[in-house]
Amino acid sequence: MISRILTSTLLFLLLLHLPSTFACHGVDRDSLIPFFDFLSLIFNSSADCCDWPGVTCAAGRRVTHLSLPGKALSGHVSPSLGNLSFLVYLNLSHNILSGPSPLPILSSLRRLQVLDLSFNRFVGPLLPDEGFGCGFGVSIKSVDVSSNLFNGSIDPSFLYCGVNTVSFNFSNNAFSGPIPTEICFRVPGVEVLDFSGNEFSGEVSLNRGECANLRVFRVGFNLLTGNLPEEIFRMNNLTVLSFPGNLLTGTIDQRILGLYNLRILELHFNGLSGEIPSDIGRLFNLQQLLLHNNNFSGTLPPSLFNCTNLTTLLLRNNLFNGEVSRFDFSRFQNLNTIDLGNNSFTGAIPDTLCRCPSLAAVRLAYNNFSSEIPSCMSSMTPLSHFSVSNNYLSNVTGALKILRHCKNLAVLFMSRCFSDEQMPDDDDLYHFSGFQGLQILTLGGCKLSGQIPYWISNLRKLKVLNLSYNNVSGPIPPWLGDMPSLFVLNFTQNHLSGELPRELGGLRALTSDNSSSDLSYLALPFLFDSLQYNTLFNLKRGLKVGSNSLSGPIPVEIGNLKLLHILDLSFNSFNGEIPDQLSGLLNLERLDLSDNHLTGEIPESLTKLHFLSWFSVANNDLDGEIPGDSQFSTFPVSSFSGNPKLCGSVLKKSCGNGGQPPAPPPVEEQHSSMWSSFAFFLGFSVGFFGVVLVFWVLTSGRSHGSSSSDERNLL
Repeated sequence: MISRILTSTLLFLLLLHLPSTFACHGVDRDSLIPFFDFLSLIFNSSADCCDWPGVTCAAGRRVTHLSLPGKALSGHVSPSLGNLSFLVYLNLSHNILSGPSPLPILSSLRRLQVLDLSFNRFVGPLLPDEGFGCGFGVSIKSVDVSSNLFNGSIDPSFLYCGVNTVSFNFSNNAFSGPIPTEICFRVPGVEVLDFSGNEFSGEVSLNRGECANLRVFRVGFNLLTGNLPEEIFRMNNLTVLSFPGNLLTGTIDQRILGLYNLRILELHFNGLSGEIPSDIGRLFNLQQLLLHNNNFSGTLPPSLFNCTNLTTLLLRNNLFNGEVSRFDFSRFQNLNTIDLGNNSFTGAIPDTLCRCPSLAAVRLAYNNFSSEIPSCMSSMTPLSHFSVSNNYLSNVTGALKILRHCKNLAVLFMSRCFSDEQMPDDDDLYHFSGFQGLQILTLGGCKLSGQIPYWISNLRKLKVLNLSYNNVSGPIPPWLGDMPSLFVLNFTQNHLSGELPRELGGLRALTSDNSSSDLSYLALPFLFDSLQYNTLFNLKRGLKVGSNSLSGPIPVEIGNLKLLHILDLSFNSFNGEIPDQLSGLLNLERLDLSDNHLTGEIPESLTKLHFLSWFSVANNDLDGEIPGDSQFSTFPVSSFSGNPKLCGSVLKKSCGNGGQPPAPPPVEEQHSSMWSSFAFFLGFSVGFFGVVLVFWVLTSGRSHGSSSSDERNLL
């Protein structure tokens, strides 16, 4: 009985002392408290610090891991963090931390192996600790300071103690100067180096050391010049070589073919020239080859098709030529994306593309392809993005009948690739299922005849419809206003007639922001209004019906389109007054009502359009005072020209006479001189015929010469 009592008493005493026996070390606790206080982190100060948020302890109850990513932490890092002498892992990424680099604080942490400060707002240069002489302790293996606001050059001594470091990520900051040339000498075992997205300049030189273990080398989007450094070709373990967005020149050295482990080669957006190495097929592990936006020329080397592991092949915006239909693209069984656009390829579209089972995005635009869309493309189930604009194809109806079988097709660009054909009508496509997921359809600049077909009404997910620069006639159908997702409608320069349907004021994607954004990211970029877009999210929402034969009043319902950015009604025959309801277009940036038959005053309410940066009502019959003390005072005189009854400070024309021209001079002034009358008549005649001549040149240029420049802005 006594022994049981003694045992119970001992157990009670043991349990009583457990919290103090197994609590975290006092030094670590005292170091964490100011750190947590600095960042306003909520924690239980009476609890074991090993149980605080993001804290992990190991044997001896010493803090070894501190992980607080994505916690919206703000403020500076407390110097007390430098006292966590057993810390092995520190992750403060994806927060809002600021101030100078905390690395001098952390350089004394001799056991620290992983340091992640990425995606914060740290500023200033990276400087080594003055007493320690290094940027971090000798045990460090991974350093990530990417996506901050660091600047200045990287002091080579910053790397001196990183002899065991495997990975450095300095990307997406504002570092400048040369890339440290001693990095391979000081850190011979490094495997990952990422200097991309900075302002490094000069030539890349790694002439001290070999970096024999380097697997990933990224220096894209800087200001680097010269050619690829020779040291690169001795790094046989490289799997990723990324130099895009620099100022590199010269050719691709044949020695690159010795990098047989290479999986990703990114040299796009440079000034490289010459031909692709003829034996590039020796890089049989290659998965991504990105050479777009350079000056490469010649034909595609046959050995390229030995790179059977390719998933991405981007060659657009170069000077390549030749007939590619002779190549067997079916060898690319893993190919997902191919872009051959903006070159000079000829011949038929290769039907072997149909036998690439994973192919989802194909861009062949701006080449010299001819013939028809291969019928086998109807079997390309994964295809979601297809662009063949600016080629010399035929049979637009046949093309649509084939492509409607591609069930995943979301983007279809076919502008300026057909010529003088009939618009596919309802008998061709209305009674066939297909295009249920289509979100972009462009057939602009094809000179297609006919009317806007009713089968388009079946495309319930359509967001962008471009039929501009054709010969489409008849009215704009009211059913377009019932398209639930449509937010870009471009019918510029056709032969459309009748009134603008008031139903367009009910376009849901332009009246509310509830429309889906399925295409948040596009597989391949496209050009629109001279801008490149990788997503549909930022695309300017527009209603463009300029250069047609539309008439009648401007529907007041158009004012409901509060999400509209561009409204172009120019060069038509609209009449009546400018609706006051247009002031409801709160996001409007561009309004073109020029060259119509509009009357009345410019509504004062239009001054509420605070985003309006381009405006024209030229060549109408408007009167009254131009609204002053607003953005209208910043528009050029040409925005209002051709309206002789308008007045106001913009035109430097007083409205004292109600906007009418000044009264004629007294009779005695009219007879003051026969020569002055003759001079006036002569000046008027020259001016009148000059204006007529200029107008003829401008209008003829608009219908012919300028259409080509406008067509460059087509999707």
